Amino acid sequence: MFLCDPFLPELKGLLLFILVVLLATYFLSKEEPQNFPPGPPALPLLGNVFSIEAKQPHIYLTKLADVYGNVFCIRLGRHKTVFVSGWKMVKETLVTQADNFVDRPYSPMVTRIYSGNSGLFFSNGAVWRRQRRFAMTMLRTFSLTNSSMEQRIWEESQQLQEAMEKEKGEPFDPVPLLNNGVANIICQIVFGRRFDYNDAIFQSMLDNLTQMAYLEGSIWALLYDSFPVLMQHLPGPHNRIFSSSRSLEASIRAEVEKHKLDLDPCNPRDYIDAFLIEKENNIPLGFDDGNLVFCCLDLFLAGSETTSKTLQWGLIYLIKNPDIQDKARAEIDHVIGQDRRPTMADKPSLPYTDAVIHEIQRIGNIVPLNGLRMAAKDTTLGGYFIPKGTAVMPNLTSVLFDENEWETPNVFNPEHFLDAEGKFVRRDAFLPFSAGRRACLGEGLARMELFMFFVSLLQKFSFSTLDGVELSTEGVTGATRTPYPFKICAKAR
Repeated sequence: MFLCDPFLPELKGLLLFILVVLLATYFLSKEEPQNFPPGPPALPLLGNVFSIEAKQPHIYLTKLADVYGNVFCIRLGRHKTVFVSGWKMVKETLVTQADNFVDRPYSPMVTRIYSGNSGLFFSNGAVWRRQRRFAMTMLRTFSLTNSSMEQRIWEESQQLQEAMEKEKGEPFDPVPLLNNGVANIICQIVFGRRFDYNDAIFQSMLDNLTQMAYLEGSIWALLYDSFPVLMQHLPGPHNRIFSSSRSLEASIRAEVEKHKLDLDPCNPRDYIDAFLIEKENNIPLGFDDGNLVFCCLDLFLAGSETTSKTLQWGLIYLIKNPDIQDKARAEIDHVIGQDRRPTMADKPSLPYTDAVIHEIQRIGNIVPLNGLRMAAKDTTLGGYFIPKGTAVMPNLTSVLFDENEWETPNVFNPEHFLDAEGKFVRRDAFLPFSAGRRACLGEGLARMELFMFFVSLLQKFSFSTLDGVELSTEGVTGATRTPYPFKICAKAR
């Protein structure tokens, strides 16, 4: 009977029409301007999405530069994205042409999470500029220019040490403790308080944060942005991006409502208070309750994930290189001792320890790629034509491992940051915080945290792992790069 269905010819015609439209759309979108960057062959409609290695996309993209050069294009669905590799080309994009590559392109995933032109990461134009300046001012006000911030970080490091001491030298997973300690620093700036490590709301926020940080940089996010109409109706891990963000928003909104109850316009205690005061003064450009939640979400994400991941990779590399761990500890013992509280004033006297921390950031490669940018006008990169509106992705992995910039790029080597006399030296290609207009706005705070936490931990413990266990340095890549589950032994000195 099906073969005699009178509607069958119409159905066939409809399907044929849809196929013709899709193919026409594909071939029209395939047309490229003269001298556009080259790239690998792409499947019709699907592009190169399924060619990207899901677990280590940054490695796949870095290797493509060896084939197609430091400026190349891949297709994500029908959309073209230009990838920029190597220190020289990334510098050209982020620094030399900073004004041209400051805005973010449209993203279906981001649009579903954020309401309108909001937040600190994905907003554009005047709203982004005003909110970024405000956030940087508040970070300075409540952290970098506040002499008590060093004290707060040290006190949090004591909480971390006490939790590690309770393990009595036995193997344990350090990740939850490091997440707790680091997150509490940004919580004191944004929310005006720290949380107990056993607080259920705090733990729920950290769990949702971890989910978001992984999934937003995973193949699932690429699939959603490439095929949003299809993906929004399909089950899968990508849906946890949205459920986690909603849960985080609810927790932050509850904190905002608490702040409103006892707000003192003459005495702001934290970022939320200062934002609410700006709102009451009818300051335009994003000062509303909805944007406050999204800005807090971004600060919480940036202020927790990257620093915690750096500490995690730091423990792994120090355990895998016990001679380097011992040398850094010996320097700390000589300059500070085991009992005195470290301060940032000690940093110039600890060049080897400082070099170790920088090398952990470099080889740990915490943010392997970077946020997407969009060309504000027609331009050129590496001799190729980049039309206005083109999405551009700087590959930070290719900078941190650039063979033209680092003597031993694939080896954990603190000597990268030391001169012949053992003095600390800065390296231009050191870009874990990105560069240009959208460089990490919390870089100063992160540097302080990393120094204080690492020095405090090395003062008190010798770190190792189980006999016969080899810790992996591969990790799992999302928006940040996360170590595979591992256990350590923290032996009190």
